[in-house]
Amino acid sequence: MQSKAWPYEEARKLLKRWPEGKPEPMLFETGYGPSGLPHIGTFNEVLRTTFVRNAFHELTGQPTRLVAFSDDMDGLRKVPDNLPNPEMLAEHLGRPLSRIPDPFGKHESFAHHNNAMLRHFLDRFGFDYEFLSATDCYSSGRFDAGIRNVLRNWDAVLEVMLPTLREERRQTYSPILPVSPASGRVLQVPVEVVDAEAGTIAFDDEEGGRITQSALGGMAKLQWKVDWAARWVELGVDYEMSGKDLIESVVQSGRIARILGGKPPEGFNFEMFLDENGEKISKSKGNGLSLEQWLRYGSEESLAFFIYREPKKAKSLHLGVIPRAVDEYWQFRGNYAEQPIEQKLGNPVHHIHSGEVPGGTLPLTYGLLLNLVSLPGCGDKDTAWKFVQRYAPGTSPESHPELDELIGLAVNYARDFVAPTLKRRPPTEMEAAALRELDQGLAQLPADAEPETIQHLVFEVGKRHPFDSLRDWFQALYETLLGSSQGPRMGSFIALYGVDNSRRLIAEALASGG
Repeated sequence: MQSKAWPYEEARKLLKRWPEGKPEPMLFETGYGPSGLPHIGTFNEVLRTTFVRNAFHELTGQPTRLVAFSDDMDGLRKVPDNLPNPEMLAEHLGRPLSRIPDPFGKHESFAHHNNAMLRHFLDRFGFDYEFLSATDCYSSGRFDAGIRNVLRNWDAVLEVMLPTLREERRQTYSPILPVSPASGRVLQVPVEVVDAEAGTIAFDDEEGGRITQSALGGMAKLQWKVDWAARWVELGVDYEMSGKDLIESVVQSGRIARILGGKPPEGFNFEMFLDENGEKISKSKGNGLSLEQWLRYGSEESLAFFIYREPKKAKSLHLGVIPRAVDEYWQFRGNYAEQPIEQKLGNPVHHIHSGEVPGGTLPLTYGLLLNLVSLPGCGDKDTAWKFVQRYAPGTSPESHPELDELIGLAVNYARDFVAPTLKRRPPTEMEAAALRELDQGLAQLPADAEPETIQHLVFEVGKRHPFDSLRDWFQALYETLLGSSQGPRMGSFIALYGVDNSRRLIAEALASGG
């Protein structure tokens, strides 16, 4: 109840919402537009919502539900660039996604295909959720009461929406979008309420002629901000978060929800991810990092760690953040067992693992592994394991599966991004003198020297030479031995790579300087 961890702060909003407790399970919702395939933003929203859901359950022990809602009654506005059969899709522009053939030829409709992808995606990561389809909710009559409610409050809903629209849009705006009986398209046309209780509306069809028909049973859908509000009311949604770009939409939909006799859910607006140039990530631009890319180079837990931290701060999401996220996840996990309870509750791993944090630590960091597997002759998993087992006796792929996964991820990252960029430079005369002394010192050490012993030697050598700072000495080691401007703790690296192998690196560096 006192923790400042953001999932608990969010969960406590629900205690204020229902001070006497809710008679049925607390309902959390995440929305999904099925015109595209699931992506890292989908994972982000569902995972953060799950953090809050778990925190609420910890606080109260009360049952909860999570609904993943697919807006598959939306009309297809444009043909995505990355799909087969674009000509066929172009013929169906404007029709509900659930009434367009599947361009992949595998499912009943385009929406069914993408909904199946969503469910497979959520199942893959073990999310506990219930799937709801807008098409099913409208066609089955589940949303009929909500549509009647909008028709009864037509003028009040318009009073909220019209001031937010451009003049041109106001002329055609309608809270309800009828489905044309002739073309099957979702129409953006003015609508007249004929009989609110019967659910009857009238409009000019795009094929010509005045049409009077029911808005119920899937023959119309609500305009999206009105739809969002009505859905909150009809389903009884208690919590839904959304991106910062939807702040105004949340305000407008909240006002409409109150007009409809309900209460908008609790939640907050999270900041958007940025690419390495500081630009907002866009599916259409393709300038972001895909979920598959992250999981090729970093663990699922490291992605969850990255997503957990600072949800209201814009963060750069690119390949360069993965190694740090992996190492920080393990650092926080290693600290967890010894922390007092208030620190445990604020530790990201508590929320990533729903309070059941696995024990154990890793004998070396992802960053150290990257430096190892970036060197010639070390860039495969079997070779890397030989170095690791010498550095950490008693480890094996069977006994340390998480370390085995980490080695594989580091090999992928080094092969694709690190090794091609490495370029060792010749040492300066001063650096060469220091390297020669370091080599002499290493020659006096046993092959199994401890990392701390080696680190002390490296420090002492650096102090005896006229570097402006020890940082310059370490940077010289990274640039002449490893080909990078940054690097690991040298004592740990030399212990991992081996004293003899490290001396060979020094010899190569000295030879390159003439």
